[in-house]
Amino acid sequence: MVSTPTPSNADLADLLWRAGDAETDHRRRALHRASRAARFWDEEAADLVAAGRSLTELRAVGPWVADRILAFLEGPPPAEEPDPARRGFLTMADVRRALEEHPEWEREPCADLQVHTTDSDGALPLAEAVETARGIGRTCVAITDHSQSLKIANGMSEERLADQGRRIDALNRTLAAEGTDFRVLRSIEMDVFVDGSADMPAASLEPLDLVLGAFHSRLRVTDDQTDRYVAALRNPTVDVLAHPKARMYGRRVGLSADWRRVFAEAATIGKAVEIDATPARQDLSVELARLAVAEGVRWYSIGSDAHVPIEFGFLVFGLAIAALAGVPRDRVLNFRPPEEIAGWARRRRADGSEATAEA
Repeated sequence: MVSTPTPSNADLADLLWRAGDAETDHRRRALHRASRAARFWDEEAADLVAAGRSLTELRAVGPWVADRILAFLEGPPPAEEPDPARRGFLTMADVRRALEEHPEWEREPCADLQVHTTDSDGALPLAEAVETARGIGRTCVAITDHSQSLKIANGMSEERLADQGRRIDALNRTLAAEGTDFRVLRSIEMDVFVDGSADMPAASLEPLDLVLGAFHSRLRVTDDQTDRYVAALRNPTVDVLAHPKARMYGRRVGLSADWRRVFAEAATIGKAVEIDATPARQDLSVELARLAVAEGVRWYSIGSDAHVPIEFGFLVFGLAIAALAGVPRDRVLNFRPPEEIAGWARRRRADGSEATAEA
Protein backbone atom coordinates (compact mmCIF):
# COMPACT_ATOMS: atom_id res chain seq x y z
CA MET A 1 0.00 0.00 0.00
CA VAL A 2 1.40 3.39 -1.01
CA SER A 3 1.38 5.88 1.85
CA THR A 4 0.11 9.42 1.29
CA PRO A 5 2.89 12.01 1.68
CA THR A 6 2.70 14.32 4.67
CA PRO A 7 1.10 17.58 3.49
CA SER A 8 3.45 20.50 3.00
CA ASN A 9 2.47 24.08 3.78
CA ALA A 10 1.47 24.47 0.13
CA ASP A 11 -0.78 21.41 0.45
CA LEU A 12 -2.23 22.72 3.68
CA ALA A 13 -3.01 26.08 2.07
CA ASP A 14 -5.09 24.26 -0.53
CA LEU A 15 -6.72 21.91 1.99
CA LEU A 16 -7.62 24.77 4.32
CA TRP A 17 -9.13 26.75 1.48
CA ARG A 18 -11.25 23.80 0.35
CA ALA A 19 -12.31 23.16 3.96
CA GLY A 20 -13.29 26.81 4.29
CA ASP A 21 -15.45 26.57 1.20
CA ALA A 22 -17.48 23.91 3.02
CA GLU A 23 -18.03 26.10 6.09
CA THR A 24 -19.97 29.31 6.73
CA ASP A 25 -19.51 32.56 8.62
CA HIS A 26 -16.60 32.84 11.08
CA ARG A 27 -15.36 29.28 10.50
CA ARG A 28 -15.13 29.88 6.77
CA ARG A 29 -13.24 33.13 7.38
CA ALA A 30 -10.87 31.48 9.86
CA LEU A 31 -9.97 28.65 7.48
CA HIS A 32 -9.49 30.96 4.51
CA ARG A 33 -7.36 33.30 6.62
CA ALA A 34 -5.18 30.37 7.71
CA SER A 35 -4.96 29.21 4.09
CA ARG A 36 -3.56 32.58 3.01
CA ALA A 37 -1.17 32.65 5.98
CA ALA A 38 0.12 29.10 5.32
CA ARG A 39 1.96 30.28 2.23
CA PHE A 40 4.02 32.62 4.44
CA TRP A 41 4.86 30.35 7.37
CA ASP A 42 8.64 30.04 7.36
CA GLU A 43 8.54 26.61 8.98
CA GLU A 44 6.66 23.54 7.79
CA ALA A 45 3.67 22.81 10.01
CA ALA A 46 4.65 19.13 9.98
CA ASP A 47 8.06 20.04 11.43
CA LEU A 48 6.45 21.88 14.32
CA VAL A 49 4.34 18.85 15.16
CA ALA A 50 7.36 16.54 14.90
CA ALA A 51 9.23 18.78 17.34
CA GLY A 52 6.37 18.69 19.84
CA ARG A 53 5.52 22.36 19.34
CA SER A 54 2.06 23.86 19.10
CA LEU A 55 0.59 24.72 15.73
CA THR A 56 -0.82 27.86 17.32
CA GLU A 57 2.69 29.31 16.99
CA LEU A 58 1.84 29.79 13.32
CA ARG A 59 0.22 33.00 12.16
CA ALA A 60 -3.59 32.91 11.84
CA VAL A 61 -3.83 29.55 13.65
CA GLY A 62 -5.99 29.26 16.76
CA PRO A 63 -6.91 26.06 18.60
CA TRP A 64 -9.81 25.13 16.30
CA VAL A 65 -7.83 25.66 13.11
CA ALA A 66 -4.86 23.87 14.70
CA ASP A 67 -7.05 20.79 15.22
CA ARG A 68 -8.06 20.86 11.55
CA ILE A 69 -4.42 21.11 10.44
CA LEU A 70 -3.39 18.30 12.79
CA ALA A 71 -6.11 16.10 11.30
CA PHE A 72 -4.75 16.81 7.80
CA LEU A 73 -1.22 15.94 8.94
CA GLU A 74 -2.18 12.75 10.77
CA GLY A 75 -4.56 11.48 8.11
CA PRO A 76 -3.89 13.19 4.80
CA PRO A 77 -7.02 13.13 2.63
CA PRO A 78 -6.85 11.53 -0.81
CA ALA A 79 -4.95 13.68 -3.26
CA GLU A 80 -7.07 15.95 -5.44
CA GLU A 81 -6.05 17.65 -8.63
CA PRO A 82 -4.96 21.12 -7.49
CA ASP A 83 -6.60 24.20 -8.88
CA PRO A 84 -4.40 25.16 -11.88
CA ALA A 85 -4.30 28.73 -10.60
CA ARG A 86 -2.69 27.52 -7.36
CA ARG A 87 -0.14 25.15 -8.86
CA GLY A 88 3.63 25.64 -8.82
CA PHE A 89 3.95 28.38 -6.19
CA LEU A 90 6.65 28.35 -3.51
CA THR A 91 5.79 28.94 0.13
CA MET A 92 8.02 30.93 2.46
CA ALA A 93 9.15 27.63 3.99
CA ASP A 94 10.23 26.51 0.49
CA VAL A 95 12.06 29.80 0.00
CA ARG A 96 13.95 29.60 3.27
CA ARG A 97 14.93 25.98 2.61
CA ALA A 98 16.15 26.82 -0.92
CA LEU A 99 18.23 29.77 0.23
CA GLU A 100 19.74 27.75 3.08
CA GLU A 101 20.84 25.20 0.48
CA HIS A 102 22.12 27.98 -1.82
CA PRO A 103 23.48 30.61 0.60
CA GLU A 104 25.41 32.44 -2.14
CA TRP A 105 22.17 34.08 -3.24
CA GLU A 106 21.93 36.05 0.01
CA ARG A 107 25.64 36.37 0.73
CA GLU A 108 25.93 39.77 -0.93
CA PRO A 109 23.36 42.54 -1.28
CA CYS A 110 21.63 43.12 -4.58
CA ALA A 111 19.27 45.48 -6.38
CA ASP A 112 15.50 45.40 -6.52
CA LEU A 113 14.50 45.95 -10.14
CA GLN A 114 10.75 46.49 -9.86
CA VAL A 115 9.24 48.89 -7.31
CA HIS A 116 6.17 51.14 -7.44
CA THR A 117 5.46 54.50 -5.79
CA THR A 118 2.54 56.88 -5.42
CA ASP A 119 3.41 58.14 -8.90
CA SER A 120 1.29 55.20 -10.05
CA ASP A 121 -0.33 52.64 -7.72
CA GLY A 122 2.23 52.26 -4.93
CA ALA A 123 1.65 53.29 -1.31
CA LEU A 124 4.93 55.14 -0.71
CA PRO A 125 6.12 58.41 -2.24
CA LEU A 126 9.34 58.20 -4.24
CA ALA A 127 11.73 59.24 -1.47
CA GLU A 128 10.15 56.86 1.06
CA ALA A 129 10.23 53.93 -1.37
CA VAL A 130 13.92 54.60 -1.99
CA GLU A 131 14.67 54.77 1.72
CA THR A 132 12.74 51.55 2.34
CA ALA A 133 14.80 49.67 -0.24
CA ARG A 134 18.02 51.22 1.02
CA GLY A 135 17.09 50.44 4.62
CA ILE A 136 16.88 46.69 3.98
CA GLY A 137 20.25 46.60 2.26
CA ARG A 138 19.46 46.83 -1.44
CA THR A 139 22.27 48.21 -3.61
CA CYS A 140 19.92 50.13 -5.88
CA VAL A 141 16.26 50.28 -6.80
CA ALA A 142 14.50 50.59 -10.13
CA ILE A 143 11.42 52.78 -9.87
CA THR A 144 9.03 51.12 -12.31
CA ASP A 145 5.73 52.91 -12.08
CA HIS A 146 3.07 52.08 -14.64
CA SER A 147 2.71 53.73 -18.03
CA GLN A 148 -0.13 55.83 -19.34
CA SER A 149 -2.59 53.27 -20.74
CA LEU A 150 -3.00 51.47 -17.40
CA LYS A 151 -5.39 54.07 -16.04
CA ILE A 152 -6.66 51.75 -13.29
CA ALA A 153 -3.13 51.89 -11.82
CA ASN A 154 -2.75 55.68 -12.26
CA GLY A 155 -0.38 55.15 -15.18
CA MET A 156 2.00 58.02 -15.92
CA SER A 157 1.84 60.32 -18.91
CA GLU A 158 4.98 61.44 -20.74
CA GLU A 159 5.00 64.64 -18.70
CA ARG A 160 4.66 62.85 -15.36
CA LEU A 161 7.39 60.38 -16.33
CA ALA A 162 9.73 63.24 -17.17
CA ASP A 163 8.93 64.96 -13.88
CA GLN A 164 9.63 61.75 -11.96
CA GLY A 165 12.93 61.48 -13.80
CA ARG A 166 13.97 64.93 -12.62
CA ARG A 167 13.13 64.01 -9.03
CA ILE A 168 15.13 60.76 -9.32
CA ASP A 169 18.10 62.71 -10.68
CA ALA A 170 17.89 65.03 -7.67
CA LEU A 171 17.76 62.05 -5.30
CA ASN A 172 20.82 60.53 -6.94
CA ARG A 173 22.72 63.80 -6.56
CA THR A 174 21.86 63.81 -2.87
CA LEU A 175 22.94 60.17 -2.48
CA ALA A 176 26.22 60.87 -4.26
CA ALA A 177 26.87 63.88 -2.01
CA GLU A 178 26.37 61.60 1.00
CA GLY A 179 29.12 59.34 -0.31
CA THR A 180 26.91 56.28 -0.73
CA ASP A 181 27.02 53.93 -3.72
CA PHE A 182 23.25 53.40 -3.61
CA ARG A 183 21.50 54.66 -6.74
CA VAL A 184 17.97 54.95 -8.09
CA LEU A 185 17.33 53.78 -11.66
CA ARG A 186 14.93 55.76 -13.85
CA SER A 187 12.65 52.98 -15.06
CA ILE A 188 9.09 52.12 -16.02
CA GLU A 189 6.74 49.14 -16.21
CA MET A 190 5.41 49.86 -19.67
CA ASP A 191 2.30 48.35 -21.21
CA VAL A 192 2.93 46.29 -24.33
CA PHE A 193 -0.07 45.67 -26.53
CA VAL A 194 -1.02 42.44 -28.30
CA ASP A 195 0.82 43.48 -31.48
CA GLY A 196 4.03 44.20 -29.57
CA SER A 197 3.69 47.97 -29.69
CA ALA A 198 4.27 50.11 -26.61
CA ASP A 199 2.00 52.68 -25.03
CA MET A 200 4.80 55.25 -24.60
CA PRO A 201 6.68 57.07 -27.37
CA ALA A 202 10.27 55.95 -27.80
CA ALA A 203 11.54 59.49 -27.20
CA SER A 204 10.02 59.54 -23.70
CA LEU A 205 11.80 56.28 -22.85
CA GLU A 206 15.22 57.31 -24.11
CA PRO A 207 16.36 58.92 -20.80
CA LEU A 208 15.41 55.83 -18.78
CA ASP A 209 17.92 53.38 -17.32
CA LEU A 210 15.69 50.32 -17.69
CA VAL A 211 12.40 49.59 -19.45
CA LEU A 212 10.23 46.69 -18.34
CA GLY A 213 7.63 45.63 -20.91
CA ALA A 214 4.54 43.89 -19.56
CA PHE A 215 1.14 42.63 -20.67
CA HIS A 216 -1.80 43.98 -18.67
CA SER A 217 -4.72 43.21 -20.99
CA ARG A 218 -6.27 40.08 -22.50
CA LEU A 219 -4.70 37.95 -19.76
CA ARG A 220 -7.38 35.25 -19.67
CA VAL A 221 -7.33 34.23 -23.32
CA THR A 222 -6.70 30.51 -23.73
CA ASP A 223 -5.24 30.29 -27.23
CA ASP A 224 -1.52 30.24 -27.94
CA GLN A 225 0.14 33.65 -27.46
CA THR A 226 3.63 32.87 -28.78
CA ASP A 227 3.49 35.47 -31.54
CA ARG A 228 2.45 38.09 -29.00
CA TYR A 229 5.55 37.37 -26.91
CA VAL A 230 7.87 37.39 -29.90
CA ALA A 231 6.46 40.75 -30.99
CA ALA A 232 6.97 42.19 -27.50
CA LEU A 233 10.56 40.95 -27.37
CA ARG A 234 11.27 42.48 -30.77
CA ASN A 235 10.06 45.89 -29.61
CA PRO A 236 13.37 47.81 -29.46
CA THR A 237 12.34 49.87 -26.44
CA VAL A 238 11.79 46.83 -24.19
CA ASP A 239 14.80 45.72 -22.10
CA VAL A 240 13.07 43.22 -19.80
CA LEU A 241 10.01 41.03 -20.41
CA ALA A 242 8.19 41.51 -17.10
CA HIS A 243 6.13 38.84 -15.27
CA PRO A 244 5.93 36.88 -18.54
CA LYS A 245 3.11 34.40 -17.90
CA ALA A 246 0.94 37.00 -16.13
CA ARG A 247 -0.44 34.44 -13.69
CA MET A 248 -1.95 35.33 -10.30
CA TYR A 249 -2.33 32.87 -7.43
CA GLY A 250 -5.91 31.63 -7.13
CA ARG A 251 -7.16 34.05 -9.80
CA ARG A 252 -5.76 33.17 -13.22
CA VAL A 253 -3.38 30.62 -14.72
CA GLY A 254 -1.82 33.13 -17.09
CA LEU A 255 -1.07 32.99 -20.78
CA SER A 256 -0.03 29.98 -22.86
CA ALA A 257 2.82 29.96 -25.35
CA ASP A 258 5.51 27.86 -26.93
CA TRP A 259 7.89 28.85 -24.16
CA ARG A 260 10.93 27.28 -25.80
CA ARG A 261 10.41 29.54 -28.80
CA VAL A 262 9.80 32.59 -26.57
CA PHE A 263 12.96 32.03 -24.56
CA ALA A 264 15.01 31.20 -27.65
CA GLU A 265 13.93 34.56 -29.08
CA ALA A 266 14.96 36.36 -25.88
CA ALA A 267 18.31 34.58 -26.01
CA THR A 268 18.90 35.45 -29.66
CA ILE A 269 18.24 39.17 -29.31
CA GLY A 270 19.72 39.61 -25.83
CA LYS A 271 16.63 40.58 -23.88
CA ALA A 272 16.23 39.90 -20.17
CA VAL A 273 13.31 38.03 -18.66
CA GLU A 274 11.98 38.90 -15.25
CA ILE A 275 11.39 36.78 -12.19
CA ASP A 276 8.64 38.75 -10.47
CA ALA A 277 9.03 37.88 -6.81
CA THR A 278 5.55 38.86 -5.67
CA PRO A 279 4.33 35.72 -3.86
CA ALA A 280 1.07 35.79 -5.83
CA ARG A 281 2.97 36.01 -9.14
CA GLN A 282 6.28 34.09 -8.87
CA ASP A 283 6.62 34.66 -12.58
CA LEU A 284 8.78 33.14 -13.97
CA SER A 285 7.99 30.02 -11.98
CA VAL A 286 10.77 27.56 -11.18
CA GLU A 287 9.60 25.38 -14.07
CA LEU A 288 9.65 28.20 -16.62
CA ALA A 289 12.92 29.60 -15.28
CA ARG A 290 14.55 26.20 -15.80
CA LEU A 291 13.29 26.22 -19.37
CA ALA A 292 14.67 29.73 -19.90
CA VAL A 293 18.09 28.53 -18.74
CA ALA A 294 17.87 25.49 -21.02
CA GLU A 295 17.02 27.72 -24.00
CA GLY A 296 20.02 29.96 -23.37
CA VAL A 297 18.43 33.12 -21.98
CA ARG A 298 21.43 35.17 -20.90
CA TRP A 299 19.97 37.91 -18.70
CA TYR A 300 17.53 37.85 -15.80
CA SER A 301 15.96 40.62 -13.74
CA ILE A 302 14.38 40.08 -10.32
CA GLY A 303 11.90 42.52 -8.82
CA SER A 304 9.88 42.50 -5.64
CA ASP A 305 7.11 44.37 -7.51
CA ALA A 306 6.59 46.12 -4.18
CA HIS A 307 3.56 48.36 -3.85
CA VAL A 308 3.47 48.53 -0.03
CA PRO A 309 6.33 48.43 2.52
CA ILE A 310 6.06 44.75 3.52
CA GLU A 311 6.44 43.67 -0.11
CA PHE A 312 9.99 44.99 -0.36
CA GLY A 313 11.01 41.93 1.67
CA PHE A 314 9.54 39.51 -0.87
CA LEU A 315 12.54 39.71 -3.19
CA VAL A 316 13.66 36.44 -1.56
CA PHE A 317 10.96 34.58 -3.49
CA GLY A 318 12.66 35.60 -6.72
CA LEU A 319 16.11 34.69 -5.41
CA ALA A 320 14.84 31.24 -4.40
CA ILE A 321 13.25 30.67 -7.80
CA ALA A 322 16.52 31.58 -9.52
CA ALA A 323 18.51 29.31 -7.21
CA LEU A 324 16.19 26.33 -7.68
CA ALA A 325 16.08 26.83 -11.46
CA GLY A 326 19.85 26.91 -11.82
CA VAL A 327 19.97 30.48 -13.13
CA PRO A 328 23.64 31.56 -13.28
CA ARG A 329 23.99 34.27 -10.65
CA ASP A 330 26.42 36.26 -12.79
CA ARG A 331 23.62 36.58 -15.37
CA VAL A 332 21.25 38.24 -12.91
CA LEU A 333 21.25 42.00 -13.42
CA ASN A 334 20.46 42.59 -9.73
CA PHE A 335 24.00 41.59 -8.78
CA ARG A 336 25.56 44.16 -11.11
CA PRO A 337 26.39 47.73 -10.01
CA PRO A 338 23.73 50.27 -10.98
CA GLU A 339 25.86 51.87 -13.68
CA GLU A 340 26.39 48.46 -15.31
CA ILE A 341 22.68 47.73 -15.34
CA ALA A 342 21.96 51.05 -17.02
CA GLY A 343 24.92 50.60 -19.36
CA TRP A 344 23.69 47.17 -20.44
CA ALA A 345 20.28 48.57 -21.33
CA ARG A 346 21.74 51.60 -23.08
CA ARG A 347 24.07 49.55 -25.27
CA ARG A 348 21.36 47.01 -26.02
CA ARG A 349 19.01 49.71 -27.21
CA ALA A 350 21.76 51.45 -29.20
CA ASP A 351 22.79 48.48 -31.30
CA GLY A 352 19.69 46.29 -31.07
CA SER A 353 21.74 43.17 -30.40
CA GLU A 354 23.30 41.20 -27.58
CA ALA A 355 24.90 43.57 -25.08
CA THR A 356 27.23 42.68 -22.24
CA ALA A 357 26.78 43.93 -18.72
CA GLU A 358 30.46 44.69 -18.39
CA ALA A 359 31.46 48.28 -17.72
